[in-house]
Amino acid sequence: MIAGAITGYIVFTTGTDDFRKSFSDNIELLTTIFLRLVQMIIAPLVFSTLVVGIAKLGDLKTVGRVGGKAMLWFVSASLVSLFLGMIIVNLAKPGAGFNLDNVNTSNVKGISTSTQEFTLQHFIEHVIPSSLISAMATNEILQIVVFSIFFGVATAALGDYGKIVVRGLDAVSHVILKMVDYVMKFAPLGVFGALAGVIATNGLSIFEFYIKYFLFFVLGIALLWIILITVGFLILRKRIPSLLKHIVQPLVIAFSTTSSEAVFPKLTEELERFGCDEKIVAFVLPLGYSFNLDGSMMYMTFASLAIAQAYNIHLDLGTQLTMLLVLMLTSKGMAGVPRASLVVVLATCAMFKIPVAGIALILPIDHFCDMFRTMTNVLGNTLATSVVSKWENALEG
Repeated sequence: MIAGAITGYIVFTTGTDDFRKSFSDNIELLTTIFLRLVQMIIAPLVFSTLVVGIAKLGDLKTVGRVGGKAMLWFVSASLVSLFLGMIIVNLAKPGAGFNLDNVNTSNVKGISTSTQEFTLQHFIEHVIPSSLISAMATNEILQIVVFSIFFGVATAALGDYGKIVVRGLDAVSHVILKMVDYVMKFAPLGVFGALAGVIATNGLSIFEFYIKYFLFFVLGIALLWIILITVGFLILRKRIPSLLKHIVQPLVIAFSTTSSEAVFPKLTEELERFGCDEKIVAFVLPLGYSFNLDGSMMYMTFASLAIAQAYNIHLDLGTQLTMLLVLMLTSKGMAGVPRASLVVVLATCAMFKIPVAGIALILPIDHFCDMFRTMTNVLGNTLATSVVSKWENALEG
């Protein structure tokens, strides 16, 4: 970030208009490379992780009560997080007044999927796949999600035969996650290119956007923590301080590594020490990693609408609510992946005719946002597991 800012500012202050444009076009190729690598893994990542997550639910009749209570918490927390992000970004307007219409988007044209006027018919066409291969080839994220849901439920219904498929796809998902790790090593180059290119053409005024964007995002995270802990207190009562004490170390690890997956073993251990039933922890926590990403949910609404504001794109309330439902679907199964929110924001922006090049605008600050949203994801799944244990009268101590 520092190197990109210095390089971009030197070009902005010393170069001619033509040189600035040429420099910006060329340096942003680094960002283009990173964005295309991210897009490359969208389809296999969604398919493998979501199918495994759903199939591990097993027979819904036997899962019954525990699964229903867990999903009730997950859906409620996700909706609250999405709405909170939408409310804050509409009130604070971190992207308003920062017009990026003149930013060159030619380098990332290949990333955007074909877009049409947003109607109910086109939405249905985006949701229901006519071919899985076609959906994957064009990165139609919602179509892949719908197919994965059917595939996951059918796999679970097959019993022992399905377990073979689950083990295979579980291995595939781990391979894809390793690929994600490799791809994210290119992120510093993408950050450098994005920041240098933007500052070379816009000057240091870009930091006005980042400061406002980051501060209001952290405010949203703080409000989300207050809401989650308050609801947790209403159910767990005096056990909340003890629970928070148990997860201090996992929260710190999540904050520093920006990966929920990195703290999974430690979090499992601490929840069992806290008094949660071992079987409930083994069932609810992995499920939460696929379906309960509170910090990421808030961020995805916040980021998508902030990018729209930066491009002076007005989205009415109905469209924003539709975006919330889209994010509710597309975010599932993306747990444990560093910067997974970027992948979902990328796909959502393309669907709602928001320039996908706008992802380059938030890329430089994304790592810092990721630290906070990952920590919030861990808190959300901790509370979910503890609350379900309490509801099942399986919380010791």
